[in-house]
Formats: sequence, structure tokens, C-alpha cells
Amino acid sequence: MRTTSRVRLGLLFLGSAALACSSSTTSGGSDEPNPRVLASTGASAPDMSDLYRQIGLLAAPGPVAFVGKISAFASRSPDTTLLLVSISLPNRALTFTREGDRYRAPYEVSLTLSRGGADVATVNAMEIVRVGSFRETNRTDESVIFQHYFHLPPGDYTLSAMIRDVGGSRSATQQASVGVPILGAGRLSTPVLVYEASGRAVLDSAPGLLASPRSSAVFGRDSTVAVYIEAYGQGPRLPVDFVVRNDKGAQVWRDSANLARRGMLFSGIVSVPISNIGIGTAQVSFTRRDATDTVKAPLFVSFGEDIPLMSFEDMIGYLIFFATPGRLNALKSAPPEKRASVWAEFLRATDPYPETPINEDMQAYFGRIQIANAQFRMDRNPGWLSDRGMVFVALGEPDQIIERNVNQSITTTQMGNTTRLQIWQYRQYDAQLIFYDDTGKWRLTRPSETEFLALNARRQR
Repeated sequence: MRTTSRVRLGLLFLGSAALACSSSTTSGGSDEPNPRVLASTGASAPDMSDLYRQIGLLAAPGPVAFVGKISAFASRSPDTTLLLVSISLPNRALTFTREGDRYRAPYEVSLTLSRGGADVATVNAMEIVRVGSFRETNRTDESVIFQHYFHLPPGDYTLSAMIRDVGGSRSATQQASVGVPILGAGRLSTPVLVYEASGRAVLDSAPGLLASPRSSAVFGRDSTVAVYIEAYGQGPRLPVDFVVRNDKGAQVWRDSANLARRGMLFSGIVSVPISNIGIGTAQVSFTRRDATDTVKAPLFVSFGEDIPLMSFEDMIGYLIFFATPGRLNALKSAPPEKRASVWAEFLRATDPYPETPINEDMQAYFGRIQIANAQFRMDRNPGWLSDRGMVFVALGEPDQIIERNVNQSITTTQMGNTTRLQIWQYRQYDAQLIFYDDTGKWRLTRPSETEFLALNARRQR
């Protein structure tokens, strides 16, 4: 193996001397990306917990990342409000152990509402998550949802939420100020994005629903989001108007709905089309026609779990090492009204496991981008567009990295005749790619650059 390595190293250097005096443009008009002239797209991804907090949700960063939403509903008495605290966390935040042919992960939830320095209501719960396969233990969507209803007098409170991964002895805590409203005739409940909802007919019971604490949707996967809302008062039905505004305040959707009478209240599920909203954060506002009450709910539309929030155009730039030029050109040429359907087809075509709710390959790809931005930022900012970064993002972590010094100058900018090398070996592709230290920045040799582009073209979906 060492003999083969030496022979290939010598051949590569015969072709790399031209680096000192030639242009770095790839010849032949190829559609393949040239790593030396890529645009500086893709700064480090923001912390998703920050984004969730910005739209009014409760959110804690990793390692036990969770997102929470607080919703208010009327009870039989205006002196008491029904407060729903819903919290979601991904399976990946928990430590699973084998249990026969399944996997289990216990977690603990502690919620405390305080007022004036005194605890008013507390719940402590120990829950267990069970999944049928190891792959499910790494899910990053809101696969675990905890919900609890509190009965509280209206007023201002502080909510403290703690989630503990029992198996890993890790925990996360967040606090938030909570305003509990007075709800009665003429008022609307908090709008809640839901996976399902059966509602209720009496005010002394809790609404039957499964909330989406993240209040999020995936562009191209979800055609609509369902929003559950209640209203209180008299009459056979209640018309409400709702408006969706993007993060710049521009109206992107407007419609109306009639909430049906169900026993002692009105309730209904309103569908909001994702294709009209686009990527980013938005706000859905509901207004009663018979009163001035208006309530709002946040909505977060992204390209998927663990994928940074960005525009459609920026996403195409990020995917340069993920998909073929033909697939990316199809995305580029899609008119705005067709982008959701074209993106959905792109996800289906590149998803290794269509039966799961996420595209595992794309998730891993963006995970490598984040790692590359951190590890290779000294080569280029952002790090994923450096030579080492793009190889890492496209091909993954090498099986072995060999460092050597050779008595040969590669470029005219070097201060001596000795060159530092890194040789990245990929057994899967029967390839080794050579980087040289060019005044503190690691660059691919020309033969290795050509080999990398060919390798990436073969492996792209």
C-alpha cells in the first residue's frame, strides 16, 4: 500500500507544477463547479433555538434541544383560563438503550409556573419513548411531543421548563414570561398549529389536539398547515378573517372561514397553504368579524430539519456538491409558483429512505457543511468553500489523513523548497486527494482537483 502511495504521489506532482503559472479556470466549459471560483454563499448556520425564540416560542439549544409553545383557551369560568404548554424534542436529543427488538429512552419533564416569587402550579412527569429501529433514534424532527394543561387565574407568570435526558444525564432549562388572558364571550383562543385536532364541545374539558410546538412546516413536503382555533359567544356560526404576513410585514395570504358551533363554543381547523408563504418566518392573524379581538400565531417554513433558514436561490447555491447540475438547473428555472412542487420532486429523487419524514442524505450534507465551517475557516470563510471543506462536504470524512513534507516547491509564492502535504484517502472511491500548504491555506493540487470533480460527479444524485 505504501509503494502505491509513493508512485501516485510522484505522478500527481508532475501535473501540479503548472499551478504556479496557469489560470485556475476549469477547461472544456464543464458544468462542474470550480472550487477556486465559487461564490461565498453559506455563512455559518444560525442557532435554530434563537430563531424559535425570535418568533415567540420557548426554545433551548442542544444537547437536549427542545421547543415549547404556550396556548390559552377559555374554561367554564372567566376567572380561570386553560393554559396548554406543549413541548417537542427530537429523538436524537435522548439516549436510547436496547430493549429486546426495540429501543427505549426515558426523559423527565418539569414545568413550574410562578407568580410574585411563589410557585402557583407545577408538574413533574417521567416519560418513555420507544421506537422500533435504530434509525429512528436519530430523528431530528419533533418526534417527541409532551403536552400539559394548567388551570390558572388570568395574570402574568414566569414559566420554568426543564427537560432531562435520563439515560445521558443531560438536561436543558428555559424560562419565559407568560401572560394568561381573560377569555370569554367575544374572544378568540390562541391559534395552534396542529397535527390533528378533535376539539371539544364543553368548556370544562380540554381540547383534544396534538400540537406542533415548533409551529413549523417543510417547504415542498407540506402543502398546508392546519391551525386549530376556538371562539366564544352566541350564535350558530362565527365568521373569522385570517391574514398571513411574512417577516417583512408584507401580506402573502388572506382568506376567511366560518367556525362552527360545537356545544358551548365555536371551533374549527383552518388550512394555510405553504406555497403562498414561501421560506422563512411568518405570522398568522385571526380577527372576529363581530368584535375587535385579534390573535396571532407564528409560522416557520424551512427546507427541512437541521437545514439553515435561507432563500430558495441560496439553497441552490448550497447544493452545488449535493446534486447534479441538471437537477439544480431544474430548481433554478422553476417559476415562483412552481417552486414547492419542483422542490418536492427534488426531495423525492434524492431521498435514500422515502418512507421516513426527512431526507437523510441532505441532513448529513448540511451537517458536514456546519462541521466544515468550523474546522476549515482558516483556509477560507466560510470554511465549506475551502478546498478541504468542499471535499469534506461532498465526500465525507476521509478514512485516513497522511501528512508529509516533500522537498519540492509547488507554487512561486512559497518561501522555500519544502512543501507540507495532506493526503486524504477514501477507500470507498479507491482515491487519495492531495492538498498542499500554500502560505497557510491548504489547496488541492491540480490533478487532485480534477479527480475530486470527477468523483463528485459520479456520486451526485
